[in-house]
Amino acid sequence: MADVTAGSVKSKNKKKIKIFPIVNGIIMVLFVVITLYPVLNTLAISLNDGTDALRGGIYLIPRKFTWKNYITVLQKDNLITGAYITVARTIIGTVLALVANAILAFIVSRKRFLFKRGLSLFWVITMYVNGGLIPTFLLYKGLGLTNSFWVYVVPGMVSAFNMLVIRTYMNGIPDSLEESAQLDGAGYTTIFLKIYSPLCKPVYATVALFVAVGQWNSWFDAMLYNRMSTKLTTLQYELMKLLSSVTNQGGTAETMKNAVGAVTPTSVRAAATIVTMLPIICIYPFLQKYFVTGLTLGGVKE
Repeated sequence: MADVTAGSVKSKNKKKIKIFPIVNGIIMVLFVVITLYPVLNTLAISLNDGTDALRGGIYLIPRKFTWKNYITVLQKDNLITGAYITVARTIIGTVLALVANAILAFIVSRKRFLFKRGLSLFWVITMYVNGGLIPTFLLYKGLGLTNSFWVYVVPGMVSAFNMLVIRTYMNGIPDSLEESAQLDGAGYTTIFLKIYSPLCKPVYATVALFVAVGQWNSWFDAMLYNRMSTKLTTLQYELMKLLSSVTNQGGTAETMKNAVGAVTPTSVRAAATIVTMLPIICIYPFLQKYFVTGLTLGGVKE
């Protein structure tokens, strides 16, 4: 009787083992479809004639193929200048932010540092409280950051969230590595550069991706601090102005019918969205393995 019961339990377990991969595969496929559909739908609309897109019914394949939406976006005045500034602020801002946050995280993660609790609490408070828009503008103006490229870089160099993520990751590194290095005569600079930094590549990649996406998508600071300077405009700010102008011009059906190239606010918005997200989509696969590891190990704050 016991053998029969044990056999039935084993058969049930085997069935569960066989069913799980099937159910898991179905769920993953549905998840991929749900994730990809908005992107593919936006791409289809961006490649479709704007007036025809107003009829609806476009899902994954353009019904009336055209490049006019992208031509409208790429012919925008100051777009090339904005692209240069956006690329520059993304690269410089990401590098400087990563260096600043990594150094601060290393300092705060040292057990011998007396003020680590007080500084950590101070940075956490800044995540929930800020001075407001007008005081911030007056501060930047007093520091000479307005009408300057560095207003895109300097304010974002230190982030409490990014610093805490890196600090938590560093706290997981065994202290024995630091102690053995100190016995060999290594200083804190050597320990940071040759021991901690190579081990922190996953969390560095995670933070770099966070900062790069934020820098690439930012447009409000360009409008607020460098609005009068066309040489310091950004790609996102120019695309925002394009969408605003197309939306205002396309307020009536007659205007949309007479629009040059048969573009509409919906089709131009879709093309601008693809232009905006394409660089990040191209970069993400190279950082994905570091991103998952760094976010998992460094995302729990004490």
